[in-house]
Amino acid sequence: MAGPMDRIQVLDEIEKDIITCLQCAAQALLELGKEKSSQKQAESNTSQFLRTLSQVESKLSDQINYLTQVSTGQPHEGSGYASQKVLQMAWHRLEHVRSWINELERLKASHLAASNRTVTGIPNGGTMTSSGTSTQ
Repeated sequence: MAGPMDRIQVLDEIEKDIITCLQCAAQALLELGKEKSSQKQAESNTSQFLRTLSQVESKLSDQINYLTQVSTGQPHEGSGYASQKVLQMAWHRLEHVRSWINELERLKASHLAASNRTVTGIPNGGTMTSSGTSTQ
């Protein structure tokens, strides 16, 4: 079992990881706020943010488990936070996919409407000449 100084050192590492998380999030937002943003750079910062956040969550859970065991003498029974977060992220992904499908439907309708305007402007399937007259 780790001593008190080791526990404090782990908490210092967690604090540094939280700072790294915030810096990655800030960098991602700064990149997205640029007029010519780099999607690759923003995704890299976002990925680093998510990895670090996962590590922070894991380390904090370990600390909470330790403190629960020390204070009660019994192991921690767990939390529903992880399951709730997974569900929340699944709903978020679902809404994101729905918005993309709606956008694609809108583009399809726009394209079809433009095609129909072009086709209906020419009688009997003829073709338009450069002078604007129709040939049949």
